[in-house]
Amino acid sequence: MADYLRKRSAERVHVVVHLSGAHAYGFPSPDSDLDLKAIHIAPTEAFLGLSRRDSTVDQIVDIEGVEVDYTSNELGPVLSGVLKGNGNYLERILGTTSAASSDLLLELQPIVARSVSRLVAAHYRGFAFQQRRSLAEKPTAKRLLYVLRTALTGIHALRTGVIDPHLPTLAREYHLDGVDEVIVRKRKGEQVELDEHALGSWQERLDALFVRLDEEVSRSPLPAEAPNFSEVDEWLVEARRRFVP
Repeated sequence: MADYLRKRSAERVHVVVHLSGAHAYGFPSPDSDLDLKAIHIAPTEAFLGLSRRDSTVDQIVDIEGVEVDYTSNELGPVLSGVLKGNGNYLERILGTTSAASSDLLLELQPIVARSVSRLVAAHYRGFAFQQRRSLAEKPTAKRLLYVLRTALTGIHALRTGVIDPHLPTLAREYHLDGVDEVIVRKRKGEQVELDEHALGSWQERLDALFVRLDEEVSRSPLPAEAPNFSEVDEWLVEARRRFVP
């Protein structure tokens, strides 16, 4: 893994490489893949000519039998997404499971923390809804855990402004019993299915989580939208100046 990261870091300047997925969410299985979600800053000269480089790099490789799913997004589009409440990007910058970080990340984290707004509700509710639909199509422990973690991350963000994707911690915080048992099932394998009774026992609680997520929007102390567009913009301009050849 270290060798793989060194090679990717030789290709682009990483702001952060975030370990996402089940490992960040607190329910990895022995057969879980590694989701590496990175942010990089392109050389400033790349923005000066007529041609444009792709702002996203995707790669899936097998390393000693473990699937590694690597994605890196360029810093500018990432920060635009942050201001719009994109939870994926917020988790990369504010998360605690970094596989590689940088001085740029240390500068950026407090700025992005001030950008968290009620716009995150749409991201987390939409993602949780998609995951619940997938759960209905194929009821696995993994898919149930994804619904729970996404809804709870959104609820917690709206209440506190803190982006926390770690489901075991959130389940304790919000007194959601039974999560540990689902995690035990999931750790037996990525595709372990839930029987009708096990799934049915969660439906009312899932409904309640979606209701609470909606309720937290109206009572959240967060601003309606990111209040520091200028601060983010000025920081990005200054960061790009450092990468002028």
